[in-house]
Amino acid sequence: MKLSRAALALSLYRAVGTVAYPLAGPYVSWRASRGKEESARRRERYGYSATARPEGVPLVWIHAASVGETAAVAPMVQRLIDDDFAVLMTTGTVTSAAMVRERLSPSVLHQYVPLDFRPSVARFLDHWRPDLAIVAESEIWPVTISELGRRSIPQILVNARLSDRSFRRWKKLPSLAEALLENLSQVVAQSDIDGQRFSLLGAPAVKVAGNLKADVPPPAADPEELARLKAAIGERPIWAALSTHSGEERLAAKIHESLKARHGGLLTLIVPRHVNRAGDLERELAQRGLKVVRRSSGALPAPDTDIYLGDTMGEMGLYLRLTEIAFMGKSLSAQGGQNPLEAAMLGTAILSGCNVQNFREGYQRLADAGAARLVKDEASLSDQVDCLLSQPQTRRKMIAAGGETIAGMRGAFGRTMEALDPFLRPLKLSFTLGGRDRLSGGK
Repeated sequence: MKLSRAALALSLYRAVGTVAYPLAGPYVSWRASRGKEESARRRERYGYSATARPEGVPLVWIHAASVGETAAVAPMVQRLIDDDFAVLMTTGTVTSAAMVRERLSPSVLHQYVPLDFRPSVARFLDHWRPDLAIVAESEIWPVTISELGRRSIPQILVNARLSDRSFRRWKKLPSLAEALLENLSQVVAQSDIDGQRFSLLGAPAVKVAGNLKADVPPPAADPEELARLKAAIGERPIWAALSTHSGEERLAAKIHESLKARHGGLLTLIVPRHVNRAGDLERELAQRGLKVVRRSSGALPAPDTDIYLGDTMGEMGLYLRLTEIAFMGKSLSAQGGQNPLEAAMLGTAILSGCNVQNFREGYQRLADAGAARLVKDEASLSDQVDCLLSQPQTRRKMIAAGGETIAGMRGAFGRTMEALDPFLRPLKLSFTLGGRDRLSGGK
């Protein structure tokens, strides 16, 4: 009965996909019109590729949905390139594609991930014929997983995590979860909790390696721009609200208004998660009587600037280096939280709302060490910002604790590569000996 229910659920999913497939074109076109797809590369979403598959070498397909996942697996990609594997990397966003282009080796092949419809996935796999599939974090696509399993292509989930919400959803469909996860040759989880959850849902082989993001170098910053901004800000007190979602910018503005009299010259840095909202935010903040300077304008914050609005992509390293107090968004007016590890690496005392399910392990370790504080509402966030602005010694203790916590979290990359070795080593050996058979890697 369990398997029949799973088969029925998978058949229903595929049937819905078959009906929806003709509508994918208008959907992708709409995304392209909003800058969320590259128009010239839309066919890649249907599994088409203009690039030939490399022959004579094992091909590893690595998928990372967005920027955070791409940064996390970048060292793994480079290690595989150095070990003479061909690497095809797929991503789902324009920004992550730009990161692959700018930060990774030119020999890394890039394509946008195919939509999870059987024609797209089959076309993609027919062309690339990967010898191993590695997926980052929490991307579980039923058609893709099933098609890889049908072709006996080993698939591994690395830096794997399951949020509370996702776990609850999959627990309602236990037979489907098991039918999908049994196709995974290995799950390499971020934490003990994540590992336990994957095991409970039916993953046959689970290891815990830690969070790859703790091993990734912090985002860089242009030293000239950093010096120019620091000179303009001078000795003014500054705090930041980073990767904010709707409602959190208004909250940051209200905190600025309540604290500016107490902290003379206060500057608040707001960096929205989606920079296309910057125009609306600037108007909303100006209507409150606040003086706003947008980073994209090229203008420097003046002595009377209230809000410096970080509306550029790829400059989080710059923004984090401007402040020692950072509130991480998507945690009060939205759910899930934002990755706090980069903030800890770059010397900030971390504040966040309590809705941090997607980064539970990182926040837990930082909070236990005294490096991060979780707040429940606007009033408590305002109190914490006030405290950290007023007490530099407290701030410095939190910053030091963050650095120590990150140091203790490192090592996930080495443990992950150890978990991958039983799959990579025989694959490479088979090509060295001239073999071309698919290897199960111990599946």
